[in-house]
Amino acid sequence: MTLPRTTPRVEADAADPRSLHERIAADLRDEIMSGDLAPGANLPSTAQLTSRFGASNATVQKALALLKEERLVVGRAGAGVTVREHRQRTMRPAAYMAPVATGEPYRWLAEAEKLGLRATGELLEVRETTPPADAAAALRLPAGGRALLRSQVLLLDEEPVELVKSYYPLEIVRDTALTEHRRIRGGTPTLLAELGYPPRLSVDRVSARIPTQEQYALLRLPGELPVLRTLRVVYSDGDVAIEASILAKAGHLYELRYDFGPSSPRGGDIP
Repeated sequence: MTLPRTTPRVEADAADPRSLHERIAADLRDEIMSGDLAPGANLPSTAQLTSRFGASNATVQKALALLKEERLVVGRAGAGVTVREHRQRTMRPAAYMAPVATGEPYRWLAEAEKLGLRATGELLEVRETTPPADAAAALRLPAGGRALLRSQVLLLDEEPVELVKSYYPLEIVRDTALTEHRRIRGGTPTLLAELGYPPRLSVDRVSARIPTQEQYALLRLPGELPVLRTLRVVYSDGDVAIEASILAKAGHLYELRYDFGPSSPRGGDIP
């Protein structure tokens, strides 16, 4: 038998300085994201939540309003508040790395279609620039070195899900289609392979961060929830770094899945 989750009463002088409605939303958010409150399930009634958290009806309603704004739950007349069907999507980065055959769609589009989703991308800018320090170091650029930036927003069913800023060494991509402000058929892995730089290894560094102003606006983020920020470095033959991307997605809507065995052939030799 599964016992109902209980929440200890929080004293006024406890370490958590957030308002009570934010703390209630945080606990319910965790239960939604962990699956304790499954997609399509009703949340406990307002009366149950006021009793559980020792809060007023107004405070509970403010907490539920936050979860609605975050697109985790929906309110239905006569049916209470319900967890959205796609409360959290699991992303598998390894599924998007390999090039595709000529004429085939980019793997991200194909993977989304398998889930019954319509995937699109809006190309924001293509230009030469000095990358952020971590991306520049990954590409092994000299101090002040420049790279090609391709920036885009990815959308699923018209909802922005990820901001991607990809940087490429100029000596590899100069005078190629990558420098043009247009989509690359089959995606950049396919084009890089055609240029003689097939992707062989992708290394991710993932952290949770407070969104920048740009991320907040382009991803239409609610409140002050963090984003999942990934620095992804792609290597070709001879350990040549051919791409360094900074990806940001809403941390409360997405999780990353990595499959690996007990040992890695690379060890820890990539900085």
